[in-house]
Amino acid sequence: MFNPSADVDAFLGYLAVERQLSANTISAYRRDLARLTGFAIAEPLADWRALHGEQLRTLVAREHRRGMDGKSIARWLAAVRSFCRWLLRENRIDSNPANGLRAPKSGRKLPAVLDADALGAFLDGIDGDPHLAARDRALFELAYSSALRVSELVSTRWSDFGVAMGELRVVGKGGKERVVPVGRAALNALEAWRMMHPGGDFVFPGRNADTHIGARAVQLRIRQRALQQGVPQRLHPHLLRHSCASHVLESSQDLRGVQELLGHADIATTQIYTHLDFQHLARVYDGAHPRARRKPAS
Repeated sequence: MFNPSADVDAFLGYLAVERQLSANTISAYRRDLARLTGFAIAEPLADWRALHGEQLRTLVAREHRRGMDGKSIARWLAAVRSFCRWLLRENRIDSNPANGLRAPKSGRKLPAVLDADALGAFLDGIDGDPHLAARDRALFELAYSSALRVSELVSTRWSDFGVAMGELRVVGKGGKERVVPVGRAALNALEAWRMMHPGGDFVFPGRNADTHIGARAVQLRIRQRALQQGVPQRLHPHLLRHSCASHVLESSQDLRGVQELLGHADIATTQIYTHLDFQHLARVYDGAHPRARRKPAS
């Protein structure tokens, strides 16, 4: 009589004795294969030869709908493939039905963010050598102000700014161009930096005035600044970009505006990129970004 649970037990014994896998690994296999044995009993299958790839594909789709993420499904499929290889070796099946099956892609994990107050304190706390402090403050304020990728940040030219420095033309991934706002705090930092370092088109030049600062240098600078200020969270340029998007979205609830700001074709993996005109984006940005709000006239 077909007993799928007994077969799994025999497979786990093989893993323990012949493969000498750890107890924790074997426990993980047991948990993953429990779903397969439950499926075999519920169908019910006459034997393992009755298990086909289409049935496993249906099982994968069902578990994904129930909330099982892509990473967990990939691990489960690996356990099933391993079990089926053992069944093949034992002449219990004629081919491995799990071969060729892939897990659905996992949703992207969003990087951690700093809240607006903590990020504001970090930016306002940049001090030390006046030249380096001015440059670093301009770097990080612009990255946070306009949600720039580090590659976009380092390659920024003064000629990319328009409308009295309130707009920045950015060429992002795939050569796609977008126009993003530049907030008040970033404008002040950029003006202070330009006064200290006039000349040249690159806003943040490298050692050679004809080149710009490298992305790695920016990563090191923000890490050093965080350590100097005792910031417990590991800071990196992308955190500034995502913090900007998160803070604007939190305040405005305008996902389309944030999509345009980031230059994302798909801010959530299922959403189609929607173009907005710049004036709409500017209104969303000015009302939502914590360091873009204009001071009221006195």
